[in-house]
Amino acid sequence: MVDVDAVATELYGLRPEEFTAARDAHVAEARKAGERDTAKRIAALRKPTLAVWAVNLLARADADQARRLLELGRELRGAHRTLAGEDLRKLSHQQHVVIAAMATEARRLAGDAGQEVSEGVQREVEQILRTVLADPDAAEAWARGVLAKAPPQVVGFAELAPVDVPGAGPPRKRRKAEVEVEAKEAEAEAKETDTRAEQAQARARAEADRTHREAERTGEALATAESARARARAGLGALDERITDLRAQLDRARQERDGLAAAAEEADRRHQQAAREAKAARAEARKAQRALDAAIGGTPRTRR
Repeated sequence: MVDVDAVATELYGLRPEEFTAARDAHVAEARKAGERDTAKRIAALRKPTLAVWAVNLLARADADQARRLLELGRELRGAHRTLAGEDLRKLSHQQHVVIAAMATEARRLAGDAGQEVSEGVQREVEQILRTVLADPDAAEAWARGVLAKAPPQVVGFAELAPVDVPGAGPPRKRRKAEVEVEAKEAEAEAKETDTRAEQAQARARAEADRTHREAERTGEALATAESARARARAGLGALDERITDLRAQLDRARQERDGLAAAAEEADRRHQQAAREAKAARAEARKAQRALDAAIGGTPRTRR
């Protein structure tokens, strides 16, 4: 029986470009085994983005580090619920330091795995880690290295409602003020993050425009080269045909020459034979003439 959890663990450890082929292979295996429901569950597994894959890679590489981040998330959620302003300040600072270090480590791990990660993707990793701190369900999936997609973003744990703490008394107002400050700081940080993201998008659009123009120029150059190649191939084909015709003519001329040479050789042989026969005939004629002259009285006759 195909273990879907084991398959998910395997798939989310692969690089994104390897995910789909491996998933489809497992789907085919489950179908072949007659496990249609299992095949559907595997087919529903989503291919992770590069940032999600890098985050999973981080959790798989260092379980202790993942556990410490989850503990930090629990402490932050607890501090927000109890309005513990001082704790929030300390934990928020720790959060920024830890997440920045972990995002850098994720980028390094991805590079070691043969996958380059840009600064923009690294910032996505940071955002996912911040969300993991606030979302226990996402945190659980991430800790197992099977996070399928980036969870919805949260800012400053705003979704966590504060609860009353027994014995808190008057200091509660001070804590509320501290939380408001923290919330404003978180909001400012979120705006700064959005600004950085917009700047990154602008740079990405500019780079996309540049590569698009370069692709157009390259396409034009390719079209010109293909046209030149077509003309060259056409000319080469014509020359090949001409060479073929000339070779055929040469073969016919050689055959004719061989025939004429044989005829000339035969004519030479016959000429020599005729010359020998003519010479013999003249000798016989002289001999016959002498015999005739002797027969008619021994008086030689003048040859005419």
